[in-house]
Amino acid sequence: MSHDTLDKLFKRLENDFDVEAPSADHEQRFLDKLNKNGALPLVKADKQRRRLLKPLIGVAASLALLITFFIGLNKNEVPNDLASVSPKMAETQNFFASTIAEELSKIENESSPETKILIEDTMRRMKALETEYESLKDDLAESGDDNRVIYAMISNFQNRIDLLQNTLQQINTIKQFKNLSHETNITI
Repeated sequence: MSHDTLDKLFKRLENDFDVEAPSADHEQRFLDKLNKNGALPLVKADKQRRRLLKPLIGVAASLALLITFFIGLNKNEVPNDLASVSPKMAETQNFFASTIAEELSKIENESSPETKILIEDTMRRMKALETEYESLKDDLAESGDDNRVIYAMISNFQNRIDLLQNTLQQINTIKQFKNLSHETNITI
């Protein structure tokens, strides 16, 4: 139907629409008619079923939520790093982590245009060692605290510290060379 046809239809039926609200006893009269026809017991049974299902659905949803929560907690309870092996290994991990942070701070303080490429290379190598450590953490969880994996993790920490210390030595060498060439230019 086109828009014009609809407008004509509504104009023609304008006074025939039922716009009055039903009376207050409308529901009761409707239920009485259903009762006479024998359909009322089905309506009452359906209402009773709904009343029983509402609380049960709420309880089921609560249980599902709790089960999901506890499953999530159990997955997070399994730490798989060096600190999870023993208190002594936790101390070792803390020592290495603080030493690495200290060396990184020193490197950041020594950053200059001359050392930029060296520092970027060091950070790429550090990232590779950190990725290797994450893999070792997975291996530790699978192996059940295998000593070989623990030694590999400690070695990884030592490699990172050695890398940072070598970088600092190279930065100092670059600074000394720069100072030496600067002094040579002044004396000539």
